[in-house]
Amino acid sequence: MNFCSEANFWLLINATDPAGQLQWLVGVLAGAEAAGEKVHIIGHIPPAHCLRSWSWNYYRIVNRFESTIVAQFFGHTHLDEFEMFYDEETLSRPVSVAFVAPSVTTYINLNPGYRVYQLDGNYPESSHMVLDHETFILNLTEANAAGPGATPHWRRLYRAREAYGMPNAFPADWDQLLRRFQDDERLFQRFWFLFYKGHPPREPCLDACKAALLCTLRTGRRDDPALCHSLRPTLPFAHIQRFWDQRRLC
Repeated sequence: MNFCSEANFWLLINATDPAGQLQWLVGVLAGAEAAGEKVHIIGHIPPAHCLRSWSWNYYRIVNRFESTIVAQFFGHTHLDEFEMFYDEETLSRPVSVAFVAPSVTTYINLNPGYRVYQLDGNYPESSHMVLDHETFILNLTEANAAGPGATPHWRRLYRAREAYGMPNAFPADWDQLLRRFQDDERLFQRFWFLFYKGHPPREPCLDACKAALLCTLRTGRRDDPALCHSLRPTLPFAHIQRFWDQRRLC
């Protein structure tokens, strides 16, 4: 995923598919589709954090192979989040989720954390889809208070379906969760707490912050205001971008 990084100056020469990586991916997915296989995509930088043209091409690939790609896993942001993918025709039917796991690093002012995924098992005709996931953290405040020589204690922070009251962990369920966030302020603030691995900023996430975060979660491709039109509260897309770019860690 480093090919798509905003910091990769070679993208000024070829921003659509440097090194032919996306072309290679299409070939692998086409082969898997022909063989009736299911695919997990694992990368570092989440697609919406990539340069615009690369991100849109990747989004198109996920749409084309929505029946083959059953899960996407990324990191990079150091936070606990996800990115939605919708069908390109209506931008309303959820087709995939990019799960973005938290980091074990404390950058910046965060508890170390890691995520464990529960997948549909390895058996004939398995969907291999994500059924649930849980995040574990090391509470640094408690660890430091215990004094030198104390044994660090990792604990489970939450399990996704339990924390958010989700019947399943399929793309449609994550899309429905975003809709619930708009009207259920208590649920959204719960997500804000877990988003920062149990150590959120002192100021709450309200108004512009909430609009920007919901837009970010719904936008699996870079710089597409159409993906955020259905969200409330409504703010100009440029304002949302500026606000969230200031909050982004990476």
